[in-house]
Amino acid sequence: MLLASIAILAGFIGLIWSADQFVAGAAGIARNLGMTPIMIGLTIVALGTSAPEIIVSINAAMAEAGDLAIGNAIGSNIANIGLVLGVTAIIAPIPIAYKLLKREVPLLLVATFGAGFLLFDNVLSKTDGIILLALLAVIFAYLIFSRSHQPDAEHEADVEHVPDLPLQKAWLLFFVGLAILIISSRILVWGAQDIARSFGVSELIIGLTIIAVGTSLPELAASAASALKGHHDIAIGNVIGSNLFNLLAVMAMPALIEPGQLDPSVLTRDYSVMTFITLLLVALIMAHKLRNGKKENSKPGFIGRMEGALLLLSYGAYYYFLFPSVA
Repeated sequence: MLLASIAILAGFIGLIWSADQFVAGAAGIARNLGMTPIMIGLTIVALGTSAPEIIVSINAAMAEAGDLAIGNAIGSNIANIGLVLGVTAIIAPIPIAYKLLKREVPLLLVATFGAGFLLFDNVLSKTDGIILLALLAVIFAYLIFSRSHQPDAEHEADVEHVPDLPLQKAWLLFFVGLAILIISSRILVWGAQDIARSFGVSELIIGLTIIAVGTSLPELAASAASALKGHHDIAIGNVIGSNLFNLLAVMAMPALIEPGQLDPSVLTRDYSVMTFITLLLVALIMAHKLRNGKKENSKPGFIGRMEGALLLLSYGAYYYFLFPSVA
């Protein structure tokens, strides 16, 4: 038990550190090859932030722990909205970019209900995995096209995080980051499986809780730090982007590697809660939009402390109903 706990802690530390190196290396390589900072921010940096979840999902599926991978995808989405946005909004109100209602929010709803349709039969097949990845490719292409043709694309693409590295150092960071990502995820999955066996709970529960929260910690830390500095105006967009990748990329991995029957509670409990908290966030955004007018240049709304407390309360309520079901 102690060894498994140490493995989980070491795995999370390794994931967080190596993901940063992997993204920096990949972005540095792309920059040396002539890719513009905007496109790097929209592609490599965006994909790289979901690298821990994707690698963990792959290793969990390869270790025949598909439920853990599914729990990681759904649990991370719940944590991103309930925990990350909830805590960030309590620290400092989060400005709402109303263009989200035209672009990212509809895409997130399509991905959410599309994933629900595929999960409805409680089976995750290879065909489902292919459909999820195909939908990701279509959405990704649309986002790149739409964002790269906007005047504020640099701001939205996190261009400031695109490093300017010598090619040799970029390749070194890329390979070192990727290697430690893989090793850390394997250590983490092993520790999570051992903890599940020790407590007599399902790997799904471990994925929904320990793994989901752990892989969401970088987003929480970054959002909280940005809120304290006053630079948190793209927090909602980042969470929506992360949730899109979780649904379409992270969930696709166990479907392709270890397809099979799902725990019925995935649909009836976990997916339902994820859908509810997603719709709650959309409702909060739309309420501010309706209140402040229909014009794009209208006074921006905020996800304030009351709304943040509501999101955090919803997240806490999910855990309250989750753990009695474990016992």
